Amino acid sequence: MTRGNTNAVTNGNGRHHFKTLTATPGHKNGKSKPILITGGAGFVGSNLAHRLLSAGHRVRLLDNLSRSGVERNLRWLIETHGDLVDIEVPDVRNLSIVKQAVKDASQVFHFAAQVAVTSSLVDPIEDFEINARGTLNLLEAVRNADNPPPLVFTSTNKVYGNLADLQFTSGATRYAPVDALIREFGVAENRPLDFHSPYGCSKGAADQYVIDYARTYRIPALVFRMSCIYGPHQYGNEDQGWVAHFVIRSITGKPITIYGDGKQVRDILFIDDLVDAFLLAQKHMQSLAGNAFNIGGGPANTISLLELLDLITKLHGGDLAIHFEDWRAADQRYYVANTSKFGGLTGWRPKVAVREGVARLYEWLVASNQQYTAAPVGVGAVARGVEASKI
Repeated sequence: MTRGNTNAVTNGNGRHHFKTLTATPGHKNGKSKPILITGGAGFVGSNLAHRLLSAGHRVRLLDNLSRSGVERNLRWLIETHGDLVDIEVPDVRNLSIVKQAVKDASQVFHFAAQVAVTSSLVDPIEDFEINARGTLNLLEAVRNADNPPPLVFTSTNKVYGNLADLQFTSGATRYAPVDALIREFGVAENRPLDFHSPYGCSKGAADQYVIDYARTYRIPALVFRMSCIYGPHQYGNEDQGWVAHFVIRSITGKPITIYGDGKQVRDILFIDDLVDAFLLAQKHMQSLAGNAFNIGGGPANTISLLELLDLITKLHGGDLAIHFEDWRAADQRYYVANTSKFGGLTGWRPKVAVREGVARLYEWLVASNQQYTAAPVGVGAVARGVEASKI
């Protein structure tokens, strides 16, 4: 494993990797078992790693560094925590690396994934190999370990499809479900699965494999079906991380494209609250294994696209350039997670409200890099085909 402070190097294909600078020997935690995080340099992985490292745990990151911004996150972790960090660059399709990484791990968090519906449509085979086969590799590594470490896997709300059977009322800024139970509590885990797109199929297959391995092989594993997560160290783009993407577009003075009418509603969860949920999941693994849990901000933390744009406008101090496009196939007009199953078993609940969380993300993005600073721009005509946001 590569350990400690690192320098970036670039291979002939332009891909960045990291070379070792020898870590300080004899650290007091040097012999402790590491906690493995696949996709550990990403937004979610790096925030979890920071929490664990701050508590004195050793953390092993498995990440191929293919996503923009992750090298910044990795460097931040190494500069902050030094020799408590192990990093291995090959991805989850490399079974031998996965087995070696799992072999002595005390816990596993599996976040590594191909994350974009658009990319899955272009190359469904690669999408399958990363999301489905990569997860199966990890499950096999856990199953064959002498002491199988407990595994938390992050799935997606997209396993429920486009919720086409639900009916909605349309208000001034948002949709609301006609069904009173959905409106009050959100979508629960008893919702039938309905995979859409190659991405939905690959993540859904991985979701079901994790649940079945817990049932069939009795490995300690569970699934989080995630809503929209946001917070510091998120470099959102048009394919994932829409809250951060909207903020970045606003403070760089670039137009934001909205598909549909902007009344689409999501529950959003601040990253610190998600990390709390991860730690509780591992703490209560014995009683939770074999289950899937919907995790998100829940009914108390919902926002529509129009409402988010209004909030960003107030934070930014000026108008935004906004462009509307036609609805896209399979877009959900409304998704809010019913988190009562996980909350009832662990006592977990989100603590960071939407306005506070978005303000914290905005301030972090402005402070983190000069490229995220620009004067406010006025609303004007925007050409079709500009960069858009996927939610």
